[in-house]
Parts: sequence; C-alpha cells; structure tokens
Amino acid sequence: MITKDAFTLDEGAAKVHSLFVETFQALPDAVHSAPGRVNVIGEHTDYNGGYALPLALPHRTYVAVSKRDDRLVRLISAQESGVREVNLDEVDTFDSQNPVAGWPAYVVGVAWALEKAGYGPFPGIDIAVDSSVPFGAGLSSSAALECAVAAAWDTLTETGLLATDEGRAELVKACVKAENQIAGAPTGGMDQAASLRCQEGHVILLDCRDQSVKHLPFDLAKAGLELLVVDTRAPHALVDGQYAARRQACEEAAQALGVSLLVELSADTYQELPGWASLSEVHQARVRHVVSEIARTAEFAELLHKGEESGEFAWERLGQLMNESHDSLRFDYEVTCPELDLMVETARANGALGARMTGGGFGGSAIALVSSEDGVKISAAIAEAFAAAGFNEPHFLQVSPSAPAF
Repeated sequence: MITKDAFTLDEGAAKVHSLFVETFQALPDAVHSAPGRVNVIGEHTDYNGGYALPLALPHRTYVAVSKRDDRLVRLISAQESGVREVNLDEVDTFDSQNPVAGWPAYVVGVAWALEKAGYGPFPGIDIAVDSSVPFGAGLSSSAALECAVAAAWDTLTETGLLATDEGRAELVKACVKAENQIAGAPTGGMDQAASLRCQEGHVILLDCRDQSVKHLPFDLAKAGLELLVVDTRAPHALVDGQYAARRQACEEAAQALGVSLLVELSADTYQELPGWASLSEVHQARVRHVVSEIARTAEFAELLHKGEESGEFAWERLGQLMNESHDSLRFDYEVTCPELDLMVETARANGALGARMTGGGFGGSAIALVSSEDGVKISAAIAEAFAAAGFNEPHFLQVSPSAPAF
C-alpha cells in the first residue's frame, strides 16, 4: 500500500526555500503555507447556502516569495520544470480573449481579486511552490495554493487581513473569486474557508449563507478511531462541466420553488410547494440531495457539540450519517464513480462505522470512519479490491485536523 505523507512544516519550508534560491539566485522575503482540506460531511451544500463540516489536512502547499519592483509574477513549481511569467496588468477572466493558462491562474487570480475588492495595488512577485497535497484528489490542492499565496501577498504588502478571522474571511472571498473568475472553476467557498479558518484539532461548521464558522473538537484518537482518507486516483476535474451542471440545476430548481437558495427550503414541506411537480425527476433528485445533506450536516454538528458537553459521542450515528450522505451523492446527485463506490462499499463491508466520498466527486477521494485497530485491515481490503477491479492503485493519507494558512 502507498501512504502519502505530509511534509513536516520545517521540511516543506526548506523545500521551497531551496527551490527559490536555486531558481532566482536570491533569498526569499517570506515563506508561507496553507493546508488542503477534507470534508467530513456536507457536500455540494456550499453554493446552496447550506452547511459544510471540513477539517484542514496536515498536507500543505508551501510558497517562498519575494516582492518585485514591477508587476511581473515569475513562478516555479517543484511539480514541473521551467519558469512561468504573468504580468498582473494583463490578468483577465477565464472567458476573456486572454485568459491565464494553467495553474498560475490560481496565483495571479488572488491579487486580481484583492485589487477588485479595493486592496492593493499589489506588486509582482517571484514565487516558488511545492506541495504535499495530492493533485486531482479532491482534497483542495487549488485552494491550498490560493490561500498560501493570499497569506504571502498579505504579508508582503502589510495588508493585515491574515491577523484576524474577519480578515481571513475577506481573503476567502478573494480566493473564491480568483478560482471562479480567473481559473474558471465554479466552486463554492468551503475549501478556502477550511484552508484559512480551521483550527488544529477541530472541524469547522461553516454556514455558507453568512460565512460564519463554529469550531468543534474532533478528537478521534481519544475515541480509538481514525479518519481514513483514500485517494482513489480516479480522474478528478471540476472544470469539465459536470460540477457546473449540478450548480445550474440547483439554481434552476430554487427559482422554480420560489427561493433564492435551496437552504431556504423546509426539509419537511419542500415537496408540497407549488413548483415541485413542475420540476424534472433529475431536478427533484438534486434538490432531495441538497436538502437532506444540509439536515445531515446540521445533525452531525449537533452531535459533536453534545458529545463535547457530555463526553459521550454518538459515533455509530455519526457513521450512519456519513453512509447516508454517500448514498445520496451516488443516487440523487450522481457525482460518484465506480472507484469511489468501491472504496465505500469495501470499507463498510470490513467494519467501517461510516464511509463516503468527499469533495466535488467525479473521481478524487473518499473517507471512512474506522477503529484505529481496523485501519490497516480496511486499507488492505480496499487495495485488494481496487487491484481485482483493475483500477489504479489507491493512495492512503494519514490525517488529523491541522492548522490553517500562515
């Protein structure tokens, strides 16, 4: 089995420092990093105004940066050869005549978005990037890059947003705008909120209507449990139209049902609304997932809160909620794939309390709530099932709720 370990903080910082010096023949002004995320429950709820419950991964993206005297951004990544260059004065949206090509869009898009919000103007930078967040795994490698860059620009320009949670919420908005309008991925704000606003040892309950967060302890080790994260290594892309199609369906359904966001629907009575019968079966299924997923996430958070107060956690019910979430994503929202389903089925069959896909879907990763004693056995069973099915060999991540961008 292949386990993808996170860099230690010192190791990650040393890697980008060395890459920067080697590439630009100078010392960086600063080194910053930001985590990927895994969402415990609450999928495709963010752009519907609902709740999500993510944690920050120990796997982080690191950037070493220096401020320039012009508006040029020079970029080097440990994951590819060669230096890329983008002028901040030439940054334009993904649907323009001159979009930013490739991953630099996630970098320069942050400066563009912050300037649109009234900050800056921002200087050009030299930047070196390295990451232990798996790419294409649905663990928010793009958000980790955006948030690390946001921290760097905030420090270089002494903007001061990183110093408070309110300021971090502003950085979240800028990173989301960068991803939506410059990179062209119509994601919600859950990934960036997790990367910038989580706390070590906690999940956050993110209310996507007002972007408020509540920090809830998530000490699995104390309960003899662990969260197994499996990168199925199935193809994962959010810009191929499927994610956008789900979001559009939700917007269309909300309009037909007379609400601005699906979170406004009552879980008990939404099917009695006059517009319900006019919706297609597909639109009804999409609504059914969103409404039920918001309710599951709220219950999950409430159970964690009660467990914190009483010292007794309802882990079996929490696992059941994860199972219900995956089944809803599979059959109503239709964003799973054979690899994700096989991982979930295998984990459940081998004793997991609960298992579900995580992230946008259409590939990527899945998670399982398992006994610490069963983690190795369940991982081996998943690897064997993937080999028998002829799938790519899955990668396993050891995770615990970790620190935000800094």
